[in-house]
Amino acid sequence: MHHYNEPVYLISIVAKILNIHPQTLRQYERENLIEPSRSGGRIRLYSQRDIDRIKMILRLTRDLGVNLAGVDIILRLKDHIEVLEQDVNDLTHELHKTKQGGGVPSNKTLVTKKSIYELVIFEGR
Repeated sequence: MHHYNEPVYLISIVAKILNIHPQTLRQYERENLIEPSRSGGRIRLYSQRDIDRIKMILRLTRDLGVNLAGVDIILRLKDHIEVLEQDVNDLTHELHKTKQGGGVPSNKTLVTKKSIYELVIFEGR
């Protein structure tokens, strides 16, 4: 069994698995939608993560009619959301550890502020 990110599949195998032409995969690479690994001999190698990403591209283009520029935006937003979700998970875990330990880690500083100001916005007509 291979690791999810391990590049093991040749372009011909991926094309056969997904029932698409290898040129489609090359086009997705030219459009920077996917970035397969390369072997020492410059052969493209795809991981299961790459295959899942290609499946999403195909779903967006075939089923939803999104063009490749739209796919690029969607994938970038999805990647950004995943990074933000990981940050939230990390911060939640750190907060939980801080609450359990009763203090702030030595490499962190806790700053608390109280404000007496309230922001009120009035919209004109």
